[in-house]
Amino acid sequence: MHVVATAGHVDHGKSTLVEALTGTNPDRLAEERRRGLTIELGYCWTTWPEVGEVAFVDVPGHERFLTTMLAGIGPVPAVLFVVAADDPWMPQAAEHLAALDALGVRHAVVAITRADLADPGPAAARAAAEVARSSLAGAPVIAVSAHTGTGLDDLRAAMATMVAALPAPDPEADVRLWVDRRFTVRGTGTVVTGTLPAGTVRVGDTLALGDTPLRVRGIQALGHDRAAVRGVARVALNLTGRVDDVARGSALVTPGAWHHTTVVDIRITGDDRPPLAPVLHVGAADVGVRCRPLGDDLVRLTLDRPLPLRIGDRILLRDPGRRMIWRADVLDPDPPRLRRRGAAARRALQLAGADGTPRLADELRRRGLLHQERLRQLGIPREEGDHLVVGPWLVAPAFARAVADRLPALVQEHARAHPLDPAAPLSVLSAQLRLPTPDLVRALVRPPLTVVGGRVIAPGADALPSKVRKAVEMVRSDLLAAPFAAPTADRLRELGLDERALGAAERSGRLWRVGPGIVLLPDAADTAVARLRELEQPFTTSAARERLGTTRRVVLPLLDRLDRAGRTRRLADDRREVVR
Repeated sequence: MHVVATAGHVDHGKSTLVEALTGTNPDRLAEERRRGLTIELGYCWTTWPEVGEVAFVDVPGHERFLTTMLAGIGPVPAVLFVVAADDPWMPQAAEHLAALDALGVRHAVVAITRADLADPGPAAARAAAEVARSSLAGAPVIAVSAHTGTGLDDLRAAMATMVAALPAPDPEADVRLWVDRRFTVRGTGTVVTGTLPAGTVRVGDTLALGDTPLRVRGIQALGHDRAAVRGVARVALNLTGRVDDVARGSALVTPGAWHHTTVVDIRITGDDRPPLAPVLHVGAADVGVRCRPLGDDLVRLTLDRPLPLRIGDRILLRDPGRRMIWRADVLDPDPPRLRRRGAAARRALQLAGADGTPRLADELRRRGLLHQERLRQLGIPREEGDHLVVGPWLVAPAFARAVADRLPALVQEHARAHPLDPAAPLSVLSAQLRLPTPDLVRALVRPPLTVVGGRVIAPGADALPSKVRKAVEMVRSDLLAAPFAAPTADRLRELGLDERALGAAERSGRLWRVGPGIVLLPDAADTAVARLRELEQPFTTSAARERLGTTRRVVLPLLDRLDRAGRTRRLADDRREVVR
């Protein structure tokens, strides 16, 4: 299917021309037919042997309905631009052409209507001159009369050539369908229509409206039920779910595939600058925004409601008061916050080379790191490069070097603040570096730093303070003589060994904390298993206590640790056996 939108001044014969091309009047409302002008978007279609199905989106030409017109042309890749032979070049034609130019529409045919009422030559010359200064430059200009049929064959041929040259969209692309109509059908429920620019929608699919899932119960395209439809296409979807918030301007998207944003950095094109609070148009949506200049042609927009946007999206900014339109290219729909004085100017320098083309290397250079899911949401292609891959994260080389350079100072600072616990936990370091996961710190540690048990330690930082080291050596001396005679709480207190000191001794490999306030030598587990294996299996707790020469205070937590390590097995009758 091919989809073409109309454009042009009010009462220049757009709907009449579409009816002559398709045999169907696109004006569907009684009020439209009574007043003789299009108010809402109209749709009709035909089939041409050369190119197959062609659908028309007929837009209103009156200035009061410019928002509706932009909703119609926003997602459509081609246009039939209509100018009347018996009228001068009109303001609304200029405004429509400015919108098409700002959207970057390049596939067009210009029809000079009412050629039976006036010489089409002057209108054709003026239209050709105006179009030549826009993205529609080179579009054929054809004089026609919908009433006499003059020029219709030439117009069909030119349009067939135009739609045949349209690039084929990706049927596997993520869906983003801008809703331009919503209505209720008795016995069916809620139905929405829109132009699907790419991707495929199937009956039974789930689409998302923000965070709300909606199921596609039925699909129609060009008046026929379809099991699936792929872009470009005019579609009507019967939706089920929480549909109360669906309205014109809503976006139905592939779940999880789009970033919904209320802040976006853009580059604008135009001689003037937009006002502080213009209207943003994208697809069929129009949203109030507030502008914050970043520098030159760079602007940050804050949207009144979230929209699913990607890098490279083309949007329009419109000043309704001055009837002016600006083209804007989305550079970053997920920008960093501007927190300090001068942040806007620094952000402008970061975006100086951005042109709206999503490139992985450029985005990593600006952001430092990116989650793979966010790549898809922002429309950034996955590419090979010199970046690091840490689980789902991609890390820019410069960012990795900067983090690695900061780590030694952070680890030393932690060691000074915690002499009994000099190894800095990965979680603490990731918080200090504002990294989303400790795994990134682990991957970016460089020698002479090392990672031991979830902590980063510098060479020599595991040395105990001299007072603690002497006390620990006294405990070790006692345990060498009686390996399971763990010092009592009073003995530990006498030596000045609290839980922090015992934890430091354990991390240094000098002691093993079996339980709170209970320490043995690091090899006590192996020694205990060897002695317990000498007992008749299975054995009781009392037998274990006697064989190890210790007390219940020590043997109970020791046996529990051996059970959890899988070195002994506790049986139903509360006896144990050594695991062979």
